[in-house]
Amino acid sequence: MPRRHFEDLTTDEPILVGRYTPSRSEAIDLARRWEPQPHHVDEEAAAKSMYGGLTLSSLHLFAICTRLFFDMKDPIATLAMLGKDELRLPAPARPDVELRYTTTCIEKRPSQSKPDRGIVILADRLETPDGNPVLTQKVTLLVARRT
Repeated sequence: MPRRHFEDLTTDEPILVGRYTPSRSEAIDLARRWEPQPHHVDEEAAAKSMYGGLTLSSLHLFAICTRLFFDMKDPIATLAMLGKDELRLPAPARPDVELRYTTTCIEKRPSQSKPDRGIVILADRLETPDGNPVLTQKVTLLVARRT
């Protein structure tokens, strides 16, 4: 499978990572195990909450991003994740609503000490079909260079 190396990444060019529609049962099952807040696991309580209905847990959103990134067509030749910054959850994500994940390289620099790799900063966006973000973050990766 072709991989995007450091040299292949162009700044300010969005890449579609993938799309995913989390089911209601998946959202509830994951939240029951890992984040059992009433607005994630109880439809009646969620309807009465400030959210007005069930929402996906933040952990679920992180898992969706991780899986889509792993499965992406022409994946980035990631050697390691170095960090996540500026993580925001500006709006609730709902079960049974498709989520679209895009990433944009906003900065890149070759490693000073190891010529076979570079450091890349990506701006990620997970959004609903109407373009409203439910998760944004900056991710710093160590990416292989072509040898």
